[in-house]
Amino acid sequence: MIISEKCVGSALATLTDRRQSLIDALLRWSAINSGTGNLDGLAQMRAELRDSFATLGSPVFERPARASEAFGQKGQPTIQHFGTNLHIRKTGQFRRNVVLAGHMDTVFPANSAFQAPVIRDDGTMHGPGVADMKGGLLVLLEALRAFEDGPWAADLGWEIVINSDEETGSLGSAPLFAEVGARCPVGLIFEPATAPDGCLAGARKGSGNFAVRIAGVSAHAGRNPEDGRNAIIAASDLALRLAALQRQFDRLSVNVAKIDGGGANNVVPDLAVLRWNMRLPSPDIQGAVEAAIDALVRDIAVAHGVECALNGGFNRPPKPMDARSQRLFDIVAEAGGDIGLPIQWRDTGGVCDGNNLAAAGVAVVDTMGVRGGDIHSDKEYVILDSLTERAQLAFLTLVRLSREEALFS
Repeated sequence: MIISEKCVGSALATLTDRRQSLIDALLRWSAINSGTGNLDGLAQMRAELRDSFATLGSPVFERPARASEAFGQKGQPTIQHFGTNLHIRKTGQFRRNVVLAGHMDTVFPANSAFQAPVIRDDGTMHGPGVADMKGGLLVLLEALRAFEDGPWAADLGWEIVINSDEETGSLGSAPLFAEVGARCPVGLIFEPATAPDGCLAGARKGSGNFAVRIAGVSAHAGRNPEDGRNAIIAASDLALRLAALQRQFDRLSVNVAKIDGGGANNVVPDLAVLRWNMRLPSPDIQGAVEAAIDALVRDIAVAHGVECALNGGFNRPPKPMDARSQRLFDIVAEAGGDIGLPIQWRDTGGVCDGNNLAAAGVAVVDTMGVRGGDIHSDKEYVILDSLTERAQLAFLTLVRLSREEALFS
């Protein structure tokens, strides 16, 4: 142990004693529907979090999200509005500063049938957001409370970002992450572990969401179909060409997700909206992939005699495992060793706000949250023992970071 065994042991014992309090809080938080599009529910969750995090003794700021342009179901330009974010910054000046982050939104809309958390006999809690990531927010809060109560607190500054739009790409909160990332060279994000065994995420692919609105020409399918320009056919052709890019770029993945448009069977459809997601293995090919998308859209417009408008882009850059990230992972592993907790990690195609922070030059470990599984489904669960376990891991990581030199120099 790198600091007084007595002080650390006392803090770890306090975290253990608070297990039931964490469970009670998670039951309350999970019961609040805070789907990304449920602005009223997000406001309720934000008020709960604001009161809880205010106990750290630093001011809690509400930071409005940036609006974003998108295509509606019928191709009409729309403005997406997101919930307000929370930003807490420790008072004082510090040589070492870390950003601690998590999100309050879930994937479950206000009309979801999955609303009420339930504790099971196997030591788990099932409920919306229990793992992804309201459980992680509790781990963050408890670890930081224990840290701020000890002698090491004077040596480490921190900023907390709790955003409301992570599940849809953090388009509204991206400027806040860029701002905080410019001040904090080290970051911990409390997404759930990648598997129930507690494995952390290493390198991550980058991600982008795209949509193309295709305007064709309507005509009668029986009398004069030759006068029409079928937008659905054009969208389908583009979908196949986009999927073929996976053969052109190594480890690029393309998921064509949805085509909106069309109508009666006897009418040539004059409108379609194609939506897809792409995952990049490295930033080196992003420019070439973007150029390929633009070329395909132009080719489709000419080949089918339609008009095409492209929306979206790569909003989460790839997160490589560089030397600074490796050093931070080693610190987390050393902290795990202090409590007999083996720490491993694996690369993943999933993305999160860790991608955004890494793009700002931050060394980041972004799966410091609970152990659980089946996230984004009505079977989502958290292993209740991991609330205390991961709070202890995060606490010890902060203690070690308060004595770290290389990552802050």
